[in-house]
Parts: sequence; structure tokens; C-alpha cells
Amino acid sequence: MALPADMELAQGPLLLRWRPADAPALHMAVQESLETVGHWLPWCHASYGLDEAQAWIRHCREGWAKDEHFAFGVFERVSGTLLGSVGLNQRNRMHRSAALGYWIRQSRQGAGIARRAAKLAAGFGFEKLGLVRIEIVALVDNQASRRTAEQAGARFECIARHRLWMRDEACDAAVYALVPGDLVDSHAVG
Repeated sequence: MALPADMELAQGPLLLRWRPADAPALHMAVQESLETVGHWLPWCHASYGLDEAQAWIRHCREGWAKDEHFAFGVFERVSGTLLGSVGLNQRNRMHRSAALGYWIRQSRQGAGIARRAAKLAAGFGFEKLGLVRIEIVALVDNQASRRTAEQAGARFECIARHRLWMRDEACDAAVYALVPGDLVDSHAVG
């Protein structure tokens, strides 16, 4: 049974959701974050336009409808400011696992937002999707993303050779994993 595409998760100062009307805020957040997010994620580029933001949100909503991938915009609950995005993708039903990705707009990085959003999305994955494993995969030298994974309670497992394809090149990546007990241990689900 597919979950509704307009599902919202809220905890503390964060609200997680995507709506079609969020596209202009997404476009602005991407444009602000070219130097940091764009360094690690090739989709974050100078020519990223409003049409790409609209297409991304449509793609996310289709993922919900197909019960395949589950992305959220990360918003500040009080102000409604888009802070970034978090989501579960690469769902493997047979092994009850998925991958977790996140990014935070440049002006709000370093405040623990990605950690809190990652925990909230992982809790959703364990509780609503029945996952038993969630992987976080980051380029080896992406220290900020790796630190976020660790702070979210994920355990480092390995450096996987040629794990990610980035800018026409196979790259090694650090693999972290969360299992349900990791969130309980880190008081991630409230």
C-alpha cells in the first residue's frame, strides 16, 4: 500500500515534506549552495533552474506513489524556510533495506540539521517501511557527510572500491549503516 506523497514528518524544529509549491524554494536553495553541495553532488550546478526543481518534486511524488523512494524537503518548522532535503532511495524489498541521502543549504550547514533530518527519515524507514538496514554512502573525502552519518548513529563499515559513479569516474566511497537499534541507542526517534 503506497503512502501518501504529501506525508509530513515533524520533530523539534524540523518539518519534512515536499509539495509542488516548494519548487521555487528548492531552486533558491540549490543556487545558494553551488560551492558546497555542488562540490559533492553533480545535480547541484549553476544552470539548475526552476524547471529542474519542479521536475525533481514531481519525481519525488511519483516515487511515493510507486512505493519506491521517499524524499522530503527539510523545512524549518517556524519560519517555513527550506533547509535542504533528505530521503530514502534504492529500496531493496527482498532485503528490507534502502539508502539514505541528505544535503543542507550552504547558509545553514554545520548546525546539526542534516543529523536530525537523517534520524527522522531513518525512523520513518524503520517504522513505516519495515526496513532493517539503511546505508549512507559518501565519497571518501566528504568529511561533512561522513561526520553527519556518524552523528546520526550510523556505523562505519568499509571503504567500498568504485562504489559511486561521479563526474564520469568510478570513485571509492565510505559505507555506513543504520539498523533499528542504532536509533534507539542514539535517542533518534522521539
